[in-house]
Order: sequence, then C-alpha cells, then structure tokens
Amino acid sequence: MRYFIQLAYNGSPFFGWQIQPNLTTVQGVIENALHLLLREEISVTGCGRTDTGVHAKQFFAHFETEQNIDSQNLTDKLNNFLPKEIAIEQIFSVANDMHARFSAISRTYKYYISTSKDAFNFHFSFRIYQKLNIEKMNQAADLLLHTEDFTSFSKLHTQVNNNICHVSEARWQNENAQLVFTITADRFLRNMVRAIVGTLLEVGKGKLTPLEFQQIINQKDRGKAGTSVPAHALFLENVRYHI
Repeated sequence: MRYFIQLAYNGSPFFGWQIQPNLTTVQGVIENALHLLLREEISVTGCGRTDTGVHAKQFFAHFETEQNIDSQNLTDKLNNFLPKEIAIEQIFSVANDMHARFSAISRTYKYYISTSKDAFNFHFSFRIYQKLNIEKMNQAADLLLHTEDFTSFSKLHTQVNNNICHVSEARWQNENAQLVFTITADRFLRNMVRAIVGTLLEVGKGKLTPLEFQQIINQKDRGKAGTSVPAHALFLENVRYHI
C-alpha cells in the first residue's frame, strides 16, 4: 500500500528536506521515526526538496508498506515522536501510481519581508530598510509569467535535465503589515525563488528597471541576477494534485 503524509515543518533546525550524510534533515528524521514505529525500513519521497532553513506550511510525502496501518493512530504516534518543528497533519492511503513529487501539478511559495521592526516575526521574515517601489516590482514579476527558461535564477551545476518552468502566479502584495511575494509554478529549480526575490528587490530599490530584469532573464546567466535572499523567510505554502 502507498500512503501520503501531509505535514508542515519549521525548517530552522534542519539542513533542508533531503537526506544528507551526517546532517539532520526533515526526510531523515521522518524515515527514522517510521522505521522505529513500524519496525521496518521505510523510504519516504517528498513533493520537493526545500533548502536549508526553508519552511513548509504544506508538504506532502509518500511511503509504502505491506502493513495494514491505522492512519490516525500512526499520525498521533508520529506527532508524539517527532520534534516540535514537524507536525503531521494526516496520513491517508492513495493509489499506487500517485507520486508525491511527480503527481503534483503546482506548488506555491511565499517570501515574507518586513519593512519595519518586528519584535516577533523576525525569525520568519527578511528585514528591508529601503523604501521599495512595489509597482515596478510587480511589473517585473509579471514578466515571469511569460518566461520558460529560468537558468538565470537557478543554482549552478544542479542535476536537472532542463531549467524550464511554467509560472502561473507571481505578485507582491501587503499582508498583515508585511510585504509578501507569492509565486506558483509547475516546478521550481534549486534556489530559484530566493534568486528571483533578490533580483526583484533590486528593481524595487531602483537599481534595475523592469526592462533590465527582462534582459537578465534573456541572458540565462545566474551571475547577472541579484543575490539570493536568506532562506528563513521562505515558505512552501501549497501543493496541488489532480483529484
């Protein structure tokens, strides 16, 4: 049987989702917990690979077992067993051809920016001191909807076949006294959102125009884009599947 896990996690203490030798990762912690609770080797496949320090308000993973699982009981046991930074929302059985990563049709990320001092949310937002031109930033963000090749915003030397992504949403807006960038696409490259945000901030500061932002896209050169913003303000917010 194949099971989906819906979870959320605070990525602060983890070196990303994917298992890495001698490092604490979300995938590694969950696999170890399932191994101890189910008393068998369990391999967990995630819907994506969030980087070190990135958070997920909604994340899906799948695993397989021949055991007949009481989903609610396993959910409760996992939540008691796992560290406080990982919350299991639910576990449910799915068809054997459902895949946490490849069956997903879109993913939405949000990046949170504080433009004033905040005594409580600084762990989960990036403080910007300069005044930003939101209209220009949205003009530049709109260009992403007409872009396919995101090489300029991809980490170099990654093991992917291509840098083609289809963005269906990219916008800045004010939410609860924060400036929030929302982006939805069918797939994301490593470091892509943080590189896009860093470059859009250059537009907002007046250091780049929307036309120059388009030229950076066209050059397909990561070295031409802006600096990646810190990971601690980035959240995977939503993952959609065909029902």
